[in-house]
Amino acid sequence: MTSVYDANGKNLPCTVIEAGPCYVTQIRTKDVDGYDAIQLAFDDKKDKHTNKAEKGHFAKAGVSPKRKVVEFTRFEAGHQKQFGDVVSIDVFEEGEFVDVVGTTKGKGFQGVIRRHGFSGVGGATHGQHNRLRAPGSVGASSWPSRVFKGIRMAGQTGNKRVKTINLQIIKIVKEKNLLLIKGAVPGANGSYVIVERWS
Repeated sequence: MTSVYDANGKNLPCTVIEAGPCYVTQIRTKDVDGYDAIQLAFDDKKDKHTNKAEKGHFAKAGVSPKRKVVEFTRFEAGHQKQFGDVVSIDVFEEGEFVDVVGTTKGKGFQGVIRRHGFSGVGGATHGQHNRLRAPGSVGASSWPSRVFKGIRMAGQTGNKRVKTINLQIIKIVKEKNLLLIKGAVPGANGSYVIVERWS
């Protein structure tokens, strides 16, 4: 993340996202596939890291192999795209709001305090030897003689697909295909995200 100053001199935290150029590598239609969608590919990949199926797929569109391929089912009506067309950063405007989809940072197996924000046992005295960060009681007695579904416990934390909505585009750097989006987006530095315009 970084920060920029707006016209009023206010310092705004923002995330820098490289958003293009993206290439149309497949067009799905209701007649053939049962639904309408456009497949976009981003970020060049070396030939030695590309299998034959991928090479043929990208060659059909007339583009070099790419690392990330995503389908978009929501797009502007009457917006005709052909194989190999470039979708650039020009589709966005400064000041508009977008949604960003990404995979959060994986934090491994964590306890209830880190995973759910439990406070733990208040004091370390009165016999509290090794229960300071324990979850406490998780089930009832004779009824229902089981643990209810959804009880917050320790477990895998992070590494989930998350959508952050209502993020404003503060600035667009067209020559470098960069979007400066106000606030934080899910994922680690250098990870792939999907920027969706509101429809």
